[in-house]
This record gives sequence, C-alpha cells and structure tokens, in this order.
Amino acid sequence: MAHADILARLIALRDEIRRHDYLYYVQNRPEVSDSQYDHLFRELVELEQAHPELVTPDSPSQRVGAPPLEALVKVPHEQPMLSLDSIVAQSEVQAFDQRMKRELETPFVEYSAEPKFDGLSVELMYDHGVFTRGATRGDGTTGEDVTVNLRTIRSLPLQLHAQSGLPDHLVVRGEVYMRLDDFQTLNRRIIERGDDAFANPRNAASGSLRQLDSTITATRPLVVTCYEIMSLSKSLPSTHWDELETLALWGLPIPDPARRRLCASIDEVTAFHHETESMRDQLPYEIDGVVVKVNRRDWQDRLGMKSRSPRWAIAYKFTPRKEITIVEKIVVSVGRTGTLTPVALLKPVEVGGVTISRATLHNADEVARKDIRVNDTVKVERAGDVIPAIAERVPVPGEQRSDPFLMPDHCPVCGSSVGREGAYFYCTGQLVCGAQLKGAIEHFASKHALNIEGLGKKTVAQLVDQGLARSLADIYLLTKDDLVKLEGFADRSATLLLKSIAESKAVPMDRFLMGLGIRQVGQHIAKILAREFWSLDEILSADPERLQRIREIGPEISNSLVAYWSEPHNREVIEQLQELGVQIASGAGTGDQMQSPHAGKTFVFTGGLDHFTRDEAQRAVETAGARVASSVSKKTSYVVAGRDPGSKLEQARTLGVTILTEQQFASLIGKGEKGLS
Repeated sequence: MAHADILARLIALRDEIRRHDYLYYVQNRPEVSDSQYDHLFRELVELEQAHPELVTPDSPSQRVGAPPLEALVKVPHEQPMLSLDSIVAQSEVQAFDQRMKRELETPFVEYSAEPKFDGLSVELMYDHGVFTRGATRGDGTTGEDVTVNLRTIRSLPLQLHAQSGLPDHLVVRGEVYMRLDDFQTLNRRIIERGDDAFANPRNAASGSLRQLDSTITATRPLVVTCYEIMSLSKSLPSTHWDELETLALWGLPIPDPARRRLCASIDEVTAFHHETESMRDQLPYEIDGVVVKVNRRDWQDRLGMKSRSPRWAIAYKFTPRKEITIVEKIVVSVGRTGTLTPVALLKPVEVGGVTISRATLHNADEVARKDIRVNDTVKVERAGDVIPAIAERVPVPGEQRSDPFLMPDHCPVCGSSVGREGAYFYCTGQLVCGAQLKGAIEHFASKHALNIEGLGKKTVAQLVDQGLARSLADIYLLTKDDLVKLEGFADRSATLLLKSIAESKAVPMDRFLMGLGIRQVGQHIAKILAREFWSLDEILSADPERLQRIREIGPEISNSLVAYWSEPHNREVIEQLQELGVQIASGAGTGDQMQSPHAGKTFVFTGGLDHFTRDEAQRAVETAGARVASSVSKKTSYVVAGRDPGSKLEQARTLGVTILTEQQFASLIGKGEKGLS
C-alpha cells in the first residue's frame, strides 16, 4: 500500500469513526452495530501502529489515555468561569425578572431555560477546529489542566465539524457528569473489588476527571454537555439560543432540545421549571435545577457581571428531595482543621436514585435545635442534591427516645481535649492529631511559616501515609534513606529537602508561632505576640488577662492561645522540636519587660520622611510597643508630619492631636541618630 493510499485510508477511517461517535454518543442514534464499529476501530489502530508517524492528536485512537502525570498543572482561564446565584422561591424568580426589566428599561424579556447538570464544570479550547486544552473550573480564574483525561470522553469531539465555518479559536464551557445507570454499574464494579463506592454521580465524575492516570479515566463512563461560548475569534451569535445551535452545528454536544425552552416571559420559565422538576426522576442523569438566562447577548453585555456571578443568569434550584429513615448511630468526625462534626449513621435509604447511609448534622447547636437522637425517625434530604443532611425529626407516637446527644470532651482520633468556638467544637491537639496532621505539616512548612522548600502537599501525604511523620517533630528526624523511598525523590531532591529542613531550624518567633497553626493566630497576630514577648516560654505562661491587655487581642484569640498551650500533646511536640535543634529567636519583648512609655499609643504619618522609609518608621513604632494607623481620629496619639503633608495634618489640628516633626519623632522613640542635626 503506497504512503498516499495509507494516509487517505487513515483520514477516511478517522472521519468515519468520528461520525459514528457523534451519532452514538451525542445524537443517540447509532447507524452501525458494535461489531462493525469495532472492526473499523481495529483497522485504524493497526494502521497507526504500523505507521506511528501518521498518528494525530485528534485521532479517535487517542482516547485510551496517556502515561500517568505527576500532578495536575494549574492553568489560567481565558475568561473567568463565574458561578451562578441560586434561588428556590418563585417570588425570587419574579424579583429577578422585575430587576431585568428595570435595568434593561423594557416591559418584556425573553429567557432561555435549560437543565442545570449536576457535574463538574470545564473549559474546552479548540484551535482551528482541533481540541487543544481542557481545564477544570478551579477557583474561577485558574483551573487544573485535565486535557489528557478529557480526551478519553467519547462524547467530546477531538475535531469539530469542518463544514460549518469553524472559528480559528474557540473556548467553550461545559459540564462533565455521569449518567445514573453508568454510575450504578461503576459503583457495583468498585464494590466487587473491595473498594469504597462513590457517594453520588457528581463525586464519581469529579474523581474520574481529576485522575493523574488518564487510563483510569478512560474506563469511567463520563459524558460532557456544552452550554456557553466563553471566547470566539469571530462574531458571537446574537442570542444564547443561537449560541447553543451554533455549538451543535460544530459537532459539540449541547442540552437536548426537548429538555430546554425559549421562554417569552418569566411565567413560562416558572412553568418549565415545574415541568422539569416533576420529571427529574425519569431523566437518565442528575439535575438540581434550571438555569435561566437573558436570551439576548447584547442585553447580557449591558447587564454585566458581579464579582462572582453574571447579573443576567440565575440557577432556579429544585426543592431538595427528602425521604424518611432511622438514625442508627451518631458519630463525630474530625476534619483537616480539627473541627468536630457530628454525623448521623442511617438505616440506608434511597434519595433521588442514590443510597444514603450517613448525613451531616453540621454542629452541636444544630443537633440540639432539631433534637436529633439515636433511634429517631428522621427526614433526610440531599441539600443541593449533593450533600445528604437531616432536615427534621419525624415524631412517632409512643416512641421511647434515647438520651440527648452530647459532643465528646476528648478528640475521638487522638484523645486531646476539645475546645469550643461558638457553635463549633475543635480538637486542641493540632500537632499530633492524625486527622489534622497532613494539614498541620503543610502549614508548618509553608512560605509564611518555616518556609521548608520541597515539603509540599504530595510529599507530606506520603510521609504521613507511610508512618514517617506522626508529628511535626518527626520532620527533623528524616534521613536521606527515608526520602529516596518516596515517589518523586532521588538523591539530589532528597539532599535539597534535608538542607531546607536544616536551614529552618533557626526561625523568628513570629514565623514559628504562625507555623504552629493555632486557631485565630495568623501572620498579623503572630507578629504582635513576637513584638510583645521576649520568649516563647513567656507566651506559654501568659494567662487570658495578660493576653487581652495587648491591643488587637480579645477573648477569642486569648482563649484559643490558652487552650492550645493547655493541651499537653502540643507542649510535648514543641519541646521535641527544640530538643531536635529548632531555635526560636527572641521576640522584641516590648510588653511587661520593657514597660515602654509608648505602649498602646497610635502614630499616624503624613508626608514624606527624609531619614526613615515608611517600613523603618513603622518598625520603630512597633518596637516601641505602639502601632501605626492609616487615619486620624480622637484616639490618635501623634501625627508625624513630613514633607508636603496631606489633609491628615489639618485633621490632627482640628482634633487637637499632638503633631511631631520627623526630628521630634526620632527623639521620642529613641532613634535620635536618625534625626536632623
């Protein structure tokens, strides 16, 4: 077979297989049997194996997956991927319509309504009709590159239909999800091999798409539906409805026309919502509401965006589905931040096609408010159709109820004492609690704490999972032999990490305090403590009254500090860190030791300084036990006026605040050598 003939056959096979993929996975009307399709696919694979130089990225054969990735790379979105404001009440929908009419100054607004798929939002990029990149939504501005995983989804075209006037560049937003029957089949397969099943289709889709090994994703029955053009190198369609039809012309899967509607009024939107909600249990996939959009694109542009959502669209959610079951037990889970959450273990019940056996009770106050106890009959809902929660207790005549639920005094994971902040209980053993350990080590090693380069999330997870780190102190016991056994480590990388760990042993007090991860103690409070006390021992012995004499430290912060120091496990780890060579630099000690005459006073600067930078001036003020403010008030102690002072000088005169020259300021705080001669 001549080279030209082979190339022509490959092109013909790819086009034919793409057409059958589109008919089967998008249009749901296959034209050939499975065996005929398999015959075509085998011929394509055999030809490509014989001529690997002719394989193209958009070939149907490239859907089987690629070698595993070390990590998902972060990528910026071309346009922000905003979320939608959610509403449930019909009155809120009417209010949305009135707002649209008022802002657009029109008595009539046409809306496009379509199902709100319960899956994972993705960005899809096409250049010259070929799929080039795909990413998760992430935080809306930056997502994770999942291109290789998206390639495995059969309903996603790797090449768009060329006969339809393709743009040079196209970015589309879509939703990756899993059909209910495919989800049940996947879960059965997972359970049969002894693994934990996915809680719901959305979790299954998310977990499958974010796999580091795309060959695993290729075995998962994911589908994608597209619903928005985010960027286009040519003129956009004039309406959202035309936008969807254009995507369909290019071969992209869009919401089924029978499941979406063009509505001339908000009343038609409401009718469509009720109709869709009534038939949601008959749909082959999960939806949790209807997305309502102003249809005209020029009106969308005119209405604009809020910080996190468009003004011209809403998610009109369904009422959460509820079923009745029995609370068999109430247990307490410990999260990564140490928060204790009561969880109800339920007699399994099916809610909206998903079997529910546990539900969150949120916090102790919520349990008390709803008066939920073991053996109670309760109504369970899937809040937002994702997270199972107990809506209410269902009284049963003649029932003998158990004792009220009480939160434990000690952490169920590590046995440390339990503290409380408002409605929330938390484990005080932050440095030793297994549930918090990974997060605690990551925080300890972070940039603003001990800044241990190379000790990132993946490495920390391996250290904890393999038993090499059972507390923060174990970091300083690691050896090269320990590290080279970890995935991603060789001799050089292990040496560099050990060097960074050794360098972290000399640490400023504020960074060490920051690294401990004490609740309510961030960078700012850590600096205040380091400025106020000479040593860590002095902080350890401070009682709430002493702490609350410090400006910016109130009851919540002082109680959090005392609770942290009162937990013996935390003190033991700090002692171990010091025994292993961690040297904590002395603080400024401007509190009780120095008895500074400026303690608690406030300085405001205006105009330029000749002998201090602003940072130097602020450090001098803080070292003297005072603070710098940005505005003048009656509580201001001094205003320092430099060159070309602004309006703050006049405000100081009006309020009778003491005004200092730069030289007077330098003398006052004991920096006379900085002053003018």
